Amino acid sequence: MKPAVAPEKMTRPPEGSLMSDPLLKQFAYYTSQMKAFKPHDWTYYVAWVGLMLGLLVSTSGFLLWGWAHGIHYPSYVWNIPLGTATFVGAIALDTIGHRTLYAVHLEEGEGFVHEITIALGISSIVVLCFGYSHADFCRIPALVLIAMTIFYSVVDEWMHWRRYLSGHSGRVEMWSHVFIFLGHIIMSLSWWHWFEEGYPGVVETLRSLH
Repeated sequence: MKPAVAPEKMTRPPEGSLMSDPLLKQFAYYTSQMKAFKPHDWTYYVAWVGLMLGLLVSTSGFLLWGWAHGIHYPSYVWNIPLGTATFVGAIALDTIGHRTLYAVHLEEGEGFVHEITIALGISSIVVLCFGYSHADFCRIPALVLIAMTIFYSVVDEWMHWRRYLSGHSGRVEMWSHVFIFLGHIIMSLSWWHWFEEGYPGVVETLRSLH
């Protein structure tokens, strides 16, 4: 993945002279880097964030449709759109830095870890959905994929903290990763629990769609 810009080698503070400034000022500087996006950066950004936004809209729409038709879901099910929304907001912020300020550092291996984590995460959701009709077959693969996604997320966090401590990241990016991790785990474990319970409310919702 080629960087959108050719950032200079950064030393602390990584975001200009903002490290000692309020987080809000750092946030403004960080988000302003979208002005440096080139067409391929916009393509990547819209595709990645749009994909996860589609997941949020589809899961929320399904649950809201059922709720509007009097279908009761266990309360934990609503953690799925909540976790997804947290995840989407965080990656929308995080990806800005990945395409600009820190693009050159992602080429050192971190970008590859991102690709692995994304592939595992998407696969886990696909298997959980497939598990509605094939629960016994999907149970172990879904659990393994979720566990591997979390494992590689931890590897990714280690790489981010190493970069932060060496002066090649900032507080905005680090906070975005907190919420990426939080949102993803809430979504995945809630979805897994829903699957394990036999997807209560799904049959009724599907009937209401006809």
